Amino acid sequence: MGFLTLSTCLIANIQAGYLLLVLLFCNKADSTLRYSVREELAKGYVVSNIANDLGLELKILTEGGAHIVSEDTKQYFQINKNTGMLLINERIDREQICGQIANCILYFQLVTETPLQLFRAEVEILDVNDNPPVFPQKEIIITIPEQTPPGTKFSIERAQDLDVGTNAVQNYLITVNEHFRLDVQDGNSKNKRPEIILVKQLDYEKTSKLSLQLTAVDGGDPRRTGTAVILINVLDTNDNPPVFNQSVYKVNIFENNAKNYVAVKVTATDLDEGPNGDVLYAFSHFSEVINRMFKLNNKSGEITVAEALDFEDTQMYEMEVQAKDGGGLTSFCKVVIEIDDLNDNPPEIVLTSVRSSVPENALSETVVALFNVKDRDVGKRDIRCSIKGHQPFKLMSSFKNFYRLVTEGPLDREKKSVYNITITAIDGGSPPLSSTAVISLEISDINDNRPVFGKASYIMQITENNNPGALIGSVMATDMDTSENAQVFYSVIEDIVNGFPSSHFITINSNSGNIFAVRSFDYEQLKELTFLVQARDSGTPTLSSNATIKLFITDQNDNAPALLHPSPNDGSFSAEIVPRNAEAGYVVSKVIAVDADSGQNAWLSFHLLKTSDPSLFSVGVHTGEIATVRGITEKDNNRHTLIVIVKDNGQPSLSTTATVKVVIAENLSGSHLEIVEEQNTDVFDSQLTIYLIISLAVVTFLFLASVIMLLIFKAYRINNSRHPEALNQNLRRSDIVSFRTSYLDSLARGTIHQGYLQEVRSQDPAKANSCTGKEQVDHHALLIDFNNKNEFLQDHQPAANAIPPSHSSYQRVQAILTRPMSTDWQEG
Repeated sequence: MGFLTLSTCLIANIQAGYLLLVLLFCNKADSTLRYSVREELAKGYVVSNIANDLGLELKILTEGGAHIVSEDTKQYFQINKNTGMLLINERIDREQICGQIANCILYFQLVTETPLQLFRAEVEILDVNDNPPVFPQKEIIITIPEQTPPGTKFSIERAQDLDVGTNAVQNYLITVNEHFRLDVQDGNSKNKRPEIILVKQLDYEKTSKLSLQLTAVDGGDPRRTGTAVILINVLDTNDNPPVFNQSVYKVNIFENNAKNYVAVKVTATDLDEGPNGDVLYAFSHFSEVINRMFKLNNKSGEITVAEALDFEDTQMYEMEVQAKDGGGLTSFCKVVIEIDDLNDNPPEIVLTSVRSSVPENALSETVVALFNVKDRDVGKRDIRCSIKGHQPFKLMSSFKNFYRLVTEGPLDREKKSVYNITITAIDGGSPPLSSTAVISLEISDINDNRPVFGKASYIMQITENNNPGALIGSVMATDMDTSENAQVFYSVIEDIVNGFPSSHFITINSNSGNIFAVRSFDYEQLKELTFLVQARDSGTPTLSSNATIKLFITDQNDNAPALLHPSPNDGSFSAEIVPRNAEAGYVVSKVIAVDADSGQNAWLSFHLLKTSDPSLFSVGVHTGEIATVRGITEKDNNRHTLIVIVKDNGQPSLSTTATVKVVIAENLSGSHLEIVEEQNTDVFDSQLTIYLIISLAVVTFLFLASVIMLLIFKAYRINNSRHPEALNQNLRRSDIVSFRTSYLDSLARGTIHQGYLQEVRSQDPAKANSCTGKEQVDHHALLIDFNNKNEFLQDHQPAANAIPPSHSSYQRVQAILTRPMSTDWQEG
């Protein structure tokens, strides 16, 4: 594209200084801007509008975090983000930065963070005439023998000017006199050496001393000068000055040479004899650096290394050595010591811009960092940069020794969340040296992973009759993402189960995944329940997954066996009739029962709980069939009551009882059944009377004992309180006195035990009438209160089908046997 040159030259008065701004190059091949600016300009001076030079919008500078990165230790330039102007940040002293180097260039980079870009620029610092020439000595003493012939030259130490180019020393002047003229040796500004030439022989007797003023003039504008006084002492003897065997000594030494190493030896000879021929050596023109780095033996002329040399600090040292004899004659030679470089500096990696994190969905070649490498060593030592290990990153070179670290391939935070990228720079020296820089890069998460359940389906179970809120089980889903993207919440997907939504039966804790029962389950109504649980994360967009939960309701033994035959709701009197000639194994009846539970809770077994004759009947454990064990004999009773208990196999076991009445008959006619019944009524009535008498006697005794104790207790309290009327009040206020006996209660409720009835029937019928009806009434009279209200106690009132006490014992027993069985009979 060619070159763009911008020159600006502004000449102001001496106090304001000069401004010279030259934009030398903007080479678009490598995008490097080149400027030129004079030294000693004030801070804030505008170098150029770098935004216009680069074609950048000011928005990129203000919002993109634009800043200047200098390759030197000091930041000499800065950028105004609002105007795009490149400004001087610190006063520039060219002599301090570059010394005597002709081309003094400062390098920097303009970096924008968003977007991440780097622009390289260099600024040439132009010299201004800010330093006057300075002679090493203000007084130069020269001793000249009077025999010195005209034409003899006397070398003078040249003046030193820190400026370069035309601003350095350009000419010398000397005061007009008759003995000497000034001659300046040709060369560049650094090598112009003044000499005074004797044009007229000196006469010690006329002139023993002579003073001349030597002036050094530079070529700057305005010109600056420096002066020194030449004092000439005239001698009348020593007429031979020392002479070096060579005018220029040039040597090369390596930078790793140790102290006291002899770099070079200068030699000067003097033809004079005696003290006039003794030569002493000294540095005639030296700087502080020369004096620090080298030592000169004034007698031998050996120049040795005083401090460690470093090629990277100084590549060459120039000095002048003066040889002076005893008569004061001098001569000079030039010594040039060049330092040879060794590969003693590893490459330096300078990170210009580094990102701390990138998202895991970053595109390929996304810029992670910008850096450049430097090597203080010189020569053709190419620096190679590489990334240690196999990582999804690569290096791309912008221009020489400037690199971009970019992504290469997809990133997955779930596989690796942090990368420690080690960049290695190796130079081409022998042996090669290397350095490393580690960039820590975090991979930021995006919501690219959905929650995953441990299993696609879960099987849970709960026992029926649970409490509402009981914990059924727990599910857990994991999300490989992090932070909010990994926060998992659980919910139940609504579905209709048995006509109700899923939330009618179960609920789930959205944070923990614990599943709870909303209500108590009944196995007999619902045996299993299938529903879906959803796990969703908190990312954007939200991702989710489902798991199937199959809940089985396990049975609990909560249902007792239910009788089908004989029916417990059948209130009519019924009995199984067995012919007297029945043989062993005759099936009398069959107890049929069912259990609403399932499994072993519904396995039923039948057992004979009570019978009047255990040797006559048995029941099948699994079938419930009641059969005769042996043949029926004449001694066997005609009536039998069998209580069969039906048990299930649950834990704990539940049961129910069935009462089966059996009548043994000669034949199956009704008249025969009546005869059998009449024959046994007397025996039954006699047995019942005996038990009633015993029961009433016990009750009477207990009642009398209680009354006596009560009377004694009341009398004791009356005596203590001395209030006679308290006894009557206590008697009037006494509660109902009730005596319960199992026999009276059974008689009143019609639930007399079968064993008791059998004992009554076995009594002599003649004794049945020994008890009068009055006695029966008297016994029941005990069940009244003392307030004379003639009311039966509520707990002892006869059932609706109880027998009035006015009936005879036989009549009551006959009524009991012929009425429908009550619940108490069944439970016997």
